[in-house]
Amino acid sequence: MPAADPLVRLIDVLQPSLVMYLSDSGIWSYPGDEEVKLALADLVGDHRSLVERAALMLGERGVTVASPAYPISFTSCHDVDIGSLVPRVTAGLRGQVAAIDAIVREAGTDAAAAIGLAEEARSTSLRHVDVLEQVAGSERVRKAAASASREAATGGLHAAEG
Repeated sequence: MPAADPLVRLIDVLQPSLVMYLSDSGIWSYPGDEEVKLALADLVGDHRSLVERAALMLGERGVTVASPAYPISFTSCHDVDIGSLVPRVTAGLRGQVAAIDAIVREAGTDAAAAIGLAEEARSTSLRHVDVLEQVAGSERVRKAAASASREAATGGLHAAEG
């Protein structure tokens, strides 16, 4: 099957993403950022479902799907706060949307099922961009408030010492 098959291309767009790497590699993260972790887990679940459905359609035609090959640059994420990766994940999702738009544009008229799945992937990715941006914004506000509280406590301590 040529790589131009829209389902193969869709899998190639969704499967080797940063968020899938984070899930597959089992990266440990510091406690906290639970809202971010849940949003990322939800994204992974949705994308895995889309990949599995595309693989099932390909399997019905006798095409097997290769395991993902992640870029080596993803290994730099192992010692980074999970919340700090959200902008990189959302940028990746926006790139996926652009790639999915190209898949839909270039798919033949006989690829209605593939186009439908690609359009679902597009809307799912855009929804997750919105969720992740909201979560990241609320997380920044929470961290800023905690930092201000620590500064106030420390400032009060220094004032009492003086």
